[in-house]
Amino acid sequence: MAVTTPQVISFARGVPAPECLAVDDLADCARTVIERDGRTVLSYGSGAGYTPLRSLIGEWFGVAPSRVVLTNGSLNGFVLLAQRLGRGQNVIVEHPTYDRAIKILLGAGATIAAVAVDDEGMVPYELENQLRQASTAAFIYTIPTFQNPTGQTMSAARREQIVAIAQQANVTLFEDDPYGLIRFEGESLPALFDLTGKESIYSSSFSKTVAPGLRVGWFILPEGLAAEITETATSTYITPVLLAQATVHEFIIRGLFEPNLRRVNGLLKARRDAMLDALETHFSGATWSRPQGGYFIWLELPAGTIAKDVIDRAEGVTAVPGTDFGGAPNTLRLAYSFVSPDEIETGIERLAAAV
Repeated sequence: MAVTTPQVISFARGVPAPECLAVDDLADCARTVIERDGRTVLSYGSGAGYTPLRSLIGEWFGVAPSRVVLTNGSLNGFVLLAQRLGRGQNVIVEHPTYDRAIKILLGAGATIAAVAVDDEGMVPYELENQLRQASTAAFIYTIPTFQNPTGQTMSAARREQIVAIAQQANVTLFEDDPYGLIRFEGESLPALFDLTGKESIYSSSFSKTVAPGLRVGWFILPEGLAAEITETATSTYITPVLLAQATVHEFIIRGLFEPNLRRVNGLLKARRDAMLDALETHFSGATWSRPQGGYFIWLELPAGTIAKDVIDRAEGVTAVPGTDFGGAPNTLRLAYSFVSPDEIETGIERLAAAV
């Protein structure tokens, strides 16, 4: 996917703007952990990750640290999980859903069954229909909060319904939640993980809240599965990046995480607002999502319009066609996280001129 250059404004990638990165604080945290514990964090360690950070995340979620597995970004954990659970199995996903998740599952040898999402999230009766057809599904994959690509959030009532359906079918829910803390307005909703009594799979990452280049993701798994994934991780790459994980831990225990999150959310809210305003100005006849947080807006062009052709015609701006995520040909995903508010206004105007 293209990135922004002086010539091209990119709405293609969900990347935090450079000013979102707390470079000086993170540099000091990294320096501290090397000086204090360099012989540990610069050597090999447990495939499950840096123990103090696992313990801290376990405290956050009220689970034993043994259930927490740190991975090199949450996508790395997704690959390990898909290979362990998905090979030769049915996996139910949202439609549309994260494009990399689709590629990972297909690469692991899984068969994908799709369930549509509406303004409240995964559609219950469609999930029930898929489960009747694929009763042996390995798991149900969902991004319930500020979904990638649509930006939609599953409602509280819908969360209860989806959990009840999954439990009745005895199928594991896999909740991917990288954007949940990137909230600009509205009330936080309970995680599916909590609604299942902490029995489902939960994953998240510090890529959106601290820095993507640190590559620190995590999974909360049932005890047995956590041990299996740890063993696979160890045999795959011997050790995770302990220095990055220790740096994140230091960042948190210094009390820097929450104020940084507020700062980041303010920066991203300004970009979300700029994109919504620009869409109102330039895109009559189209509809779009209005997310309360996250990184993305889902744009639906008038029926019969081919979004990929619009993107190809647009000069000096790029985005991702919705078909990459399983969406209709007249849809596209717009990422507002990286570009400035002024660039957003210019980029949306250029995109509209190509419709």
